[in-house]
Amino acid sequence: MALKFSQKGDEGFTSLLGGQRILKSGPRPEAYGTLDEASSALGMGRATALRPKTKEILLSIQKDLLLLGAELSTGEEDRGKSPHRMTGEHVKRLEQLIETLQKDVVLKNEFIFPGETMASAAIDLGRTIIRRAERRAVSLSQARIVNNPDVLRYLNRLADLLFTLARYEEGPGSP
Repeated sequence: MALKFSQKGDEGFTSLLGGQRILKSGPRPEAYGTLDEASSALGMGRATALRPKTKEILLSIQKDLLLLGAELSTGEEDRGKSPHRMTGEHVKRLEQLIETLQKDVVLKNEFIFPGETMASAAIDLGRTIIRRAERRAVSLSQARIVNNPDVLRYLNRLADLLFTLARYEEGPGSP
């Protein structure tokens, strides 16, 4: 079966999950497009990671980013019909992962220069992209386009987790 292209975006518009057409340059596509960039960087981290735990965590994050992207690409009028929603449970899971990883990571009180390993550099790249997504989500929240406080909490914790995960991947005891 051949891949069929819709060509519906040729005029600079895209569709939200409910079918509404919006500009590709708008704040929503900026936010969920940034999540897609982060997922790609984290995919590179997952492909090059040496630790199975790192690979497992990164895959779970990539799945969360798909969920979050779906939430951000759902219009207000369709929000009630959509099962795609970040919750406090997602945030709590990240906090637990941070606590678990911190038992195996000694964080020095100094600046970090990404690049100790290919995987940790990709995770650090993903972290910086997540920080940009967080800034985009704050703008959506301030404009009352996104009203779920767990979106901002999740992105903030995720950046913290990715910093810790990168140090875990490159740290002592890594294969």
